[in-house]
Order: sequence, then C-alpha cells, then structure tokens
Amino acid sequence: MRKSTRHMQLQLVIPEAKGDVTLSSAISTELGKYGYEGATGNTTAAYLTGLLFGYKALEEGYESGVLDMGLQASSPGCRVYAALKGVVDAGFDVPHNSSVFPSDERIRGEHVAEYMEGSNLPEMFEAVKEKILAEFS
Repeated sequence: MRKSTRHMQLQLVIPEAKGDVTLSSAISTELGKYGYEGATGNTTAAYLTGLLFGYKALEEGYESGVLDMGLQASSPGCRVYAALKGVVDAGFDVPHNSSVFPSDERIRGEHVAEYMEGSNLPEMFEAVKEKILAEFS
C-alpha cells in the first residue's frame, strides 16, 4: 500500500528475478466509476479502495497477501489501516490486528459531516460501497 496526500494505491506484487510482477491493483481514482465524488486521499476513499482491491484480487484468484506499507508511519486509525480494513472486509486474507483500524464512523466520513455543513460523505460512502459489492457479488 502506498498513500499520497491525494491518492491511495494498493498492489499485490510478487518478486521475480527480472523484477517485481504486479498481479492485481487498485487506486483511489477508480472510485469515480462507482459514483464517488469526494477527495481520493481521505480515510473514506482509502477504505473503499481497499474494498475494491480485495474484491478484484479475489476475483483474479488470489486469496492472501502481506501488508507492506513502506515508509508510511504506522499509527492506529491511519489511512493505510482504513485501506487494510477494506481489503479484509472483502474477504482477502492479510495478517493483522484489528485494533489498528479506524472506527466505522470515521471510515464512513461522519467526522467530516459533523463540521462540514452539507457534507454527504456518509451517504456517498454507502452508495459507492453498495455499487462495489454489487459488481463483485
């Protein structure tokens, strides 16, 4: 998993002698095709990207992997762990301790809706999640 200020990218990669091979991937900009109109670098987008990645990897025949977060700071509730929760919720097996996951309220974007009048992030989250589930069920 790699994050930037604007995006979240997940890849299932295996090392080969000639170079790494990417088996499956998802990036937060893909969420637009599911109706997501919010920022693609936030916790909500990270979770949804993880969910999308998990379903894509499973559909391609892969069942498990190990989290590599590179040089990202490891702090409970961070975006990387939101993406990991999405991957795990999709049914993809990754060793983890669920105590590091952000709260469901934070993942849905309720913390944004509290201070940002007119924010529909929680509703958009549910709609996009349903579209992703519908595509892969």
